This record gives sequence, C-alpha cells and structure tokens, in this order.
Amino acid sequence: MADLSARWHQGIAEIDEQTWQALVAPHDLPYFNWTWLEAMEASGSITPRHGWQPLHLGIWRRSELVAVAPLYLKGHSYGEFVFDQPFAQLAGQLGLAYYPKLLGMSPLTPALGYRFFTAPTENALELTSLMLELVDDFCRRNSILSANFLYADPTWQELAETAGCATWLHHQSLWSRDGQTCFADYLAGFNANQRRNIRRERKAVAGAGVTVTALAGDTIPDGLMARMYHFYSGHCERWGVWGSKYLSDDFFARAERDLRRHLVLFSAHRGDPLDPIGMSLCLRSGSQLWGRYWGSDEDVDCLHFETCYYAPIEWALREGISSFDPGAGGSHKKRRGFVARPHASLHRWYQPGFEQLIRRWLPQANARMQAEIEAINAAVPFTSRPLPLNRRDPIDQILVS
Repeated sequence: MADLSARWHQGIAEIDEQTWQALVAPHDLPYFNWTWLEAMEASGSITPRHGWQPLHLGIWRRSELVAVAPLYLKGHSYGEFVFDQPFAQLAGQLGLAYYPKLLGMSPLTPALGYRFFTAPTENALELTSLMLELVDDFCRRNSILSANFLYADPTWQELAETAGCATWLHHQSLWSRDGQTCFADYLAGFNANQRRNIRRERKAVAGAGVTVTALAGDTIPDGLMARMYHFYSGHCERWGVWGSKYLSDDFFARAERDLRRHLVLFSAHRGDPLDPIGMSLCLRSGSQLWGRYWGSDEDVDCLHFETCYYAPIEWALREGISSFDPGAGGSHKKRRGFVARPHASLHRWYQPGFEQLIRRWLPQANARMQAEIEAINAAVPFTSRPLPLNRRDPIDQILVS
C-alpha cells in the first residue's frame, strides 16, 4: 500500500475519462461510465442545488488512479429507490441530523453493480478497507451520520461486509433468458391463463393501430432523444409533486450525443417510427438490458406493458441479451415473468446508539424481506419449471446479516 494518496473529487470532470474508464469499463455497467455520470453532472440534473454534491474518492499510486468510488453528499433521500426515511425519522427522535449523508450509487439509477472500482493488479480487499477508513474519517470529521452504498455488486459486498459494513436486504425484478430463444418460448413459461392475458394485452395495442419498433445505437436518429424527453417529462408531470422529474432536457441531448451505443428506444407509432405517440428508453450493455423511462401522448390500453416489458423482452431475445431489469417499483411485473431477486444496500453509521438500534433491527427486517421475495415468486404465474431464483448465479449470492 506504499506510494498511495487519496483525493476527494468534487466533480467527475476532475478525473480524466480514460483514467476513470480503465477501472470501470471491464465491469460493463454503462451507468457507471464516465460519460453517463458526467452527463448527469454537466446537464444540471445532479447538482448541489438539487441535493447531490459529487464527492468521488480516488486512490492514486503516484500519477495512476488505482481505485475510485462514485460518491455523493446527499441532502435528501429522493432518487435512490431505497427508502431509508424510517432511519431519518429515528435520527430525528434521537436529536440527530440525518442529512447530509454520504451515498454511493449511480444517481437516479436503481440498478445492481455498485462497488469501489479497483485496478485488477491491486488487492481489492485491502483497497476497500482503506477507502472505507477514509470514508469513516471524512464522515466523522464532518459530523455526517451515515455512509450508504446502494445496489451493491454481490462480489464487492463480501469485501465490504468483511470491512464492517451492515447489510440491508431489498428486492428487484429481473427477467432472465433461461434458455429462451424467441417470444414463443417466453410465453410457454407461463400457465395457460397468463399466456392468454399476455396475448390479449398485445392484441389490444395492435388493435389500436399501434406498432412498437426498437431503435438501438446508431439506428437512433438525431433529435429522437428530444422526443423521448418530451414523453419522460409529460409522464412525470402527470404525477404532480410525486412525479420525480430529475433529468433535464440537456441530459437527454448529451445521452444522444455521447451514449448512443448504450441506448435502445422502443417507439410506439402509427406509421413512421420516428413519429411516435409514446416511447420507452432502455440502457444496454453486451449482455444486459435496463429499463429506465417511458411516456405517451395517448392513453392506449396496455401500451405501457408493450413498450416497457413485451417489446424489450422480444428484442432482448433476438439480440442475445441474457437479463432484463425493468426498473424500480410495480407489483404488476411478477405477472409478466419478472422474478424477485435479492439485492443489498451496505451501511456504516457514526453514532453508537443509532447504529446499535439499526443493527438490532436488521436481522428481522432482512428475514421479512426474504419472506416477501419468496411470496412474490410463489405468485409468478409460471408453469412448473423452476424459478430462476433457485439457480446459484452471482446475483442470488446475497449474504443476509
């Protein structure tokens, strides 16, 4: 660990793109790419005024970046989709200030994969321990009550737990290919009643004269992301103060310019796909797809299911995608074949009484979450084929504290 120095960076632009990408790119998580996070910051979507102060921790060996942690100082809990408001309430009852808090995640992106990104030539456990010590020191010196790392990569989770982080269990929805090669295979996995329901829902969209076309990467024409922003903005505004409109139009423009190879748009249209009545936006890597945003100018029956679930699954099957995370929320996902999978957030607290109370509560909370996951999956209308949750792939290897 000789010749190491630590720097806190108050913006990702303080770190060269190639330097950042050398650590992040091997993990194939586009929402941690320099261009994605820089677009968040530079577009004004993530700013101190909005309660997100970038504070990325870099570990340098002389002039070489050997580890980096995407971090933010948060003034609220919005845009995280891990609901820690009970912790904030407890802090208030104890006379403690819950905010600001230190947060590790890709902003506004409830997708698995957070970690401290380290060079493959370095000892990941030693660097994780060192960086957590630096986080502890920063929080204590600045009277910050907690450090929180959301949607943890299961392999990194083990390192963080070894270094003393507490684990809080949650669940996400996930579709997995599981040997399927076409949409007929996808349908075959359901019981007869749900197969009829899915066919009926797709028929309702077609009966309204609407077709959904996928436009991916270089096939996305200039200007179409501005249309996507229109749909995103309109959808958020429908929910009023609960609409969670975080992203600016400039973010969508930057994504079209710099992130096009990771974008997939599902255009709902009558005639020309470039003249949509609705659209969903997904993010892709080589083997994974993530659903992010959607909106529509018309209330077409079942259009949400078609643009956000069925068309992306059909496209994923054609493209060799192995898994599809449709995004946070929505109890209706289980009826479309999305299985509940556990994921963990990791936490450190810096007031002994507060920490003791939460650590005492966590085992019961995690057991309840595991029971909820099992109940959700028992209600998935599959035939008797085993649920993907029973497989021992990395996403299932969550340790419950």
